[in-house]
Amino acid sequence: MASQLPLGRDPHSVRRRIEAMEVVLERAFVVPGINRSIGLDAIVGLIPVVGDIVTTAMGAWIVWEARNLGMPKFHIARMVGNVGVDTVIGAIPLVGDLFDFAFRSNSRNLRIIKSWLDKHHPAARTIEGEIVSRQDSLPDPDLRPR
Repeated sequence: MASQLPLGRDPHSVRRRIEAMEVVLERAFVVPGINRSIGLDAIVGLIPVVGDIVTTAMGAWIVWEARNLGMPKFHIARMVGNVGVDTVIGAIPLVGDLFDFAFRSNSRNLRIIKSWLDKHHPAARTIEGEIVSRQDSLPDPDLRPR
């Protein structure tokens, strides 16, 4: 999977890398019986101290990528807040592990990034792994009402 990720600094490449990291952190595995997806954030978070440091660093990388895109400080502050809440409450034994299962800070941060990218870089929009250009999203001129 990592070999298929683009290395560029363009918005589309950054978006694909962030989406892949969010899947790894939040939705990599499905818990049998309850059909709930979890990721490394919940699993590695079970390891006291070290697990929380590792998952915080991975979440911070998403924020760093967003900052490199030139996102406004307000959005970056919201994202830092999501990672911070996840880190602080996630560090509490047992309660934090349950919290990691329910509060998906990386998914929240991905939504913030996607929303901003869709508005400011519409050419970076993807649907089911395919790039959708702005021209492709416009209705067919032959099908427009006259």
